[in-house]
Amino acid sequence: MGRSKPTIPIIVKDRTSLYWQTVLAGARQAGRDLGVNVIELGTDSESDTNGQIDILAKAAAGVPAAIVIAPAQFAALGKPIDNAAKQAKIIGIDSDADSSAFTSFVRTDNVQAGRLAADILADAIKRTYADAEGDVAIISSLSGIASLDQRAKGFKEQIATKYGALDIVAHKVGDGQETTGFNRMIDLIADYPELRGVFVSDLVMAKGAAQAVAEKKTNKGGDTINFVGFDSDSKLVQLLQDGTVAALVVQDPFRMGYDGIRTALAASRGEHVPTNVDTGANLITKANMNSARSRALLNPKIN
Repeated sequence: MGRSKPTIPIIVKDRTSLYWQTVLAGARQAGRDLGVNVIELGTDSESDTNGQIDILAKAAAGVPAAIVIAPAQFAALGKPIDNAAKQAKIIGIDSDADSSAFTSFVRTDNVQAGRLAADILADAIKRTYADAEGDVAIISSLSGIASLDQRAKGFKEQIATKYGALDIVAHKVGDGQETTGFNRMIDLIADYPELRGVFVSDLVMAKGAAQAVAEKKTNKGGDTINFVGFDSDSKLVQLLQDGTVAALVVQDPFRMGYDGIRTALAASRGEHVPTNVDTGANLITKANMNSARSRALLNPKIN
């Protein structure tokens, strides 16, 4: 008889979203390719931190070969991950947590992704207004999530370093709901009549905010608002196609899931694994959205 397959649970933030379904699809493919019993776990909301803590504790109690987790919240998941690491190797994906017990991280370099967003937004403003100058703003989904904080940090640093004539007039934080993204964007348009650009650092809030821009069309002065979002779904792709969205900064969630399981399997066998695996960030505009690479990222296979 052959040996039983190693079991590796993967715990995501929100099983209902396309992004996390794509992460799970990558993990599932890795399981098929590498002979791993992948257990797909997660809550139905990115804000259900307590639910994720309970899922992690139950997964660790089964003493799996390793655990892959995308921590829902930086501070709250620290101690639970410390405890789980006493039972199995822990591989982090997507976001950090306040723990030194991770064996490896598989994620986007989110600071660099924020810098990319700043560059493409500045470029869009320059093309619209002849110079990269004027008022810009940031909308984030939730506070205390490492990946989102890092994207905002990279964006702010890049604007300050390279684009002195751009002024970040607001950084609005929401609650991870699409309607809130819409309302935050409406508020920005009302409060800053010369707003020329906005960066929204997550998918759900970006959908709502982009819809507000699509409806309002311009700032109060009648000028274009250049919009850069993060990640993609069919709605944002349509708004990219029609010119409402200037660009999307898109991660590679399939690779994140795949490499998460691959790294976890290697760690469980005692093999050396890198401390960080950067899965990359990609700029997608109307000009390049039909390239083979862009199509693969915008229309992931989630079977």
